[in-house]
Amino acid sequence: MIKSKMPKDSILKPIYKKIAIDLSNRILSGDFSIGDKLYGRSSLASEYNVSPETIRRAITLLSDMDIVKVTKGSGIVINSVDNCLNFIEKFKDIDCISSLKNNIVDLLQRKKELDKNIDDSIDELIDYSSRFRNSNPFIPFEFEIHNEMCVLDKSISETKFWQNTGATIIGVRRNGKLILSPGPCTTFKENDIFVVICDQNSYYKIKTFLYGKNSSL
Repeated sequence: MIKSKMPKDSILKPIYKKIAIDLSNRILSGDFSIGDKLYGRSSLASEYNVSPETIRRAITLLSDMDIVKVTKGSGIVINSVDNCLNFIEKFKDIDCISSLKNNIVDLLQRKKELDKNIDDSIDELIDYSSRFRNSNPFIPFEFEIHNEMCVLDKSISETKFWQNTGATIIGVRRNGKLILSPGPCTTFKENDIFVVICDQNSYYKIKTFLYGKNSSL
């Protein structure tokens, strides 16, 4: 079972960046003006309940954006209000792109896990059905593809296999290998063995379908 992840914002924005954004918003709202001094690092650390090192990183970020100037003797001085807007917009875009990137990576990982779960379940179903064939109403049958069959070199989708037979293809034995859960673009090749789950009615439909009798192909 795939567990839900933590909210992206908590992963993408470290605390020092959140503090820098918060200070920028406070400057924009008029809490501080150009030339004003920010509180000392210790005071800010106490206010935000973080370590002085975290405050140092936040102030360094603001200094890099020319929002504040840090000088010995003068401390931390507000240098620009306009740059606060640029800073907030810049990191909003970065977080948006990073969030999309992380979301794609997360979805790909979940898809990989889901594909593995599907393959494992199909493999288990084939094994179970083979050992308990008499008690299972849906039995896996195998059909070998010959060159006289009308489906030869056509895809599963093109032949409308499920629509015509009511059966589900769960695997293909090809060149000594088993391909599990083949996609709709998988083609019927000579000497392929298609593993199909179906009931007895569909079994006879498949035989008729593969040999072309009463087929629209």
